[in-house]
Amino acid sequence: MIGVAIVLVVLATLLIGARGVAAMRSTSDFLVASRRISPTLNAAAVSGEYLSAASFLGVAGLVVKDGVGALWYPVGFTAGYIAMLALVAAPMRRTGALTVPDFAEARLGSPGLRKLSAVVVLVIATLYLVPQFKAAGLVLTVVSGTPYWVGVVVAGVAVSITLALGGMRAATYVQAFQFGLKLLLFVVPALWLVLTVGADTRREALSPVEFTRFERTTPVEFRLDTRLTITEPTPVSLSGAPVELLGQGSYAAVAGSTWTFAEGADVPDVAGAVPPGGEDWSRPLLDPAGGHPLLATWSVLVATVLGTMGLPHIIVRFHTSADGRGARRTAAITVAMLSGFYLFPAVYGLLGAVLLPELYLAGGTDTVVVALPARVDGGWVGEVFTAMLGAGAFAAFLATSLGLLLALSGAISHDLLPGTTLRRLRSTTLGAAACVVVLALPAVNLDVGVLVTSAFAVAASTFCPLLVLGIWWPRLTARGAVVGVVVGLVSSAGSVAIDLLLGLSPGLASILLGQPALWSVPLAFLTMVVVSLRGRPPAWATAAMLRLHLDESGPGRDR
Repeated sequence: MIGVAIVLVVLATLLIGARGVAAMRSTSDFLVASRRISPTLNAAAVSGEYLSAASFLGVAGLVVKDGVGALWYPVGFTAGYIAMLALVAAPMRRTGALTVPDFAEARLGSPGLRKLSAVVVLVIATLYLVPQFKAAGLVLTVVSGTPYWVGVVVAGVAVSITLALGGMRAATYVQAFQFGLKLLLFVVPALWLVLTVGADTRREALSPVEFTRFERTTPVEFRLDTRLTITEPTPVSLSGAPVELLGQGSYAAVAGSTWTFAEGADVPDVAGAVPPGGEDWSRPLLDPAGGHPLLATWSVLVATVLGTMGLPHIIVRFHTSADGRGARRTAAITVAMLSGFYLFPAVYGLLGAVLLPELYLAGGTDTVVVALPARVDGGWVGEVFTAMLGAGAFAAFLATSLGLLLALSGAISHDLLPGTTLRRLRSTTLGAAACVVVLALPAVNLDVGVLVTSAFAVAASTFCPLLVLGIWWPRLTARGAVVGVVVGLVSSAGSVAIDLLLGLSPGLASILLGQPALWSVPLAFLTMVVVSLRGRPPAWATAAMLRLHLDESGPGRDR
């Protein structure tokens, strides 16, 4: 049943995307759908591609793993569109650009800045695309037992074919449809879970007790190498072997192994983690184990709010509007749509902390959404809702991947290589998808949330300063923009890479390196301003600013 539901989602993606094939005649059709998308349809498409694996699965998983403070993520995701509505949406559309690098060259007259911006697009899109494909493979494995690589390849094929055939128009139709589908497939199971679990479980979810003992015989399949500390003699079966009594001490659980704990056994401690429930877990701030919750919360908010303004696959959406006013309406409607969706990840996270707390041991909290129905109902009803959530999750991966792959292909074909043609755009799309599939195959043990948050941090540190200063500050120079983007890229991406390589324990260093937006964004802004003040803005800066802020209600309204 689950496999059938996912196949139907993939087929619907291909069939709906086929509507865009007939309208594909130029690169403008491919990249911005000839700027003829209505605000409501555009907002549904934006919401569809924005609700990625991080939203559909990741937020609920982070609630189980890190506590209720993880609900700051959807706050930041939604607030980012308010900032975009106020600062970026309409002026970006008025430039007439097709991509973010297009805007950079049009505003500052620097081909070098355009190519640098294209490189940044490649970094952001890759950081965001790999976890989408990885999550597709993981979910298909969890719900249907297929090998991990099958889901990755299926996602890559479906996305690349849809985009290569129909471009932005096909992506728009598919993403708008998938937003409605995801909303339905996320909300209905959530309501069923709340009504089915019973009053006692609902009370426990609202006031969870710390997870200290296993309430039933529980197998834990470890996805990552994990260091466990056992604090009292505990009966455990290691990967099917006879039960043995493990004494107090530190033990290494190897990735792929399964430890089965007996009913009533004490829950081992995990280094750097906080068990679901309890005072630290229930505190409405992030970083429950690191000791710097306020700093960690602000770091995530800066990355998600300002990073949204710099995501290339979101920015390009506003170029598909007929004018700046349509871009503003698109952003406003998107805020309303996202707000409705983000009411429900908390339901899955809080219920998961009560019903599936052992997932935090296994490092598999990002599967809590699709695992909950089977825990609540082991019969056909639970299977139906698992199929619904599996199909919805797959729709999330496909919708987000469409926008990201479009941005990636546009950066290569339109901004890095001369002489853009429709044929090259299509072939680049297929080649880029193949490369991402290759990168996603060995990424099975990487944390989806870490990679997605890294993409937001890079976007906030590079394109956010470029767009905000380029739109609102006439003194910005090409040199200032180049140096600022380089500083933002190196400081954000470099810090995240160092954190991943070193595997730092929770603490101040881990926050500053793993969530660098709190300091890398101000650094990029300051660098752009200081370097620009030492030079001269382009001669056409005043005229460019007038165009960006043109009153569209008068005779000069942008068409």
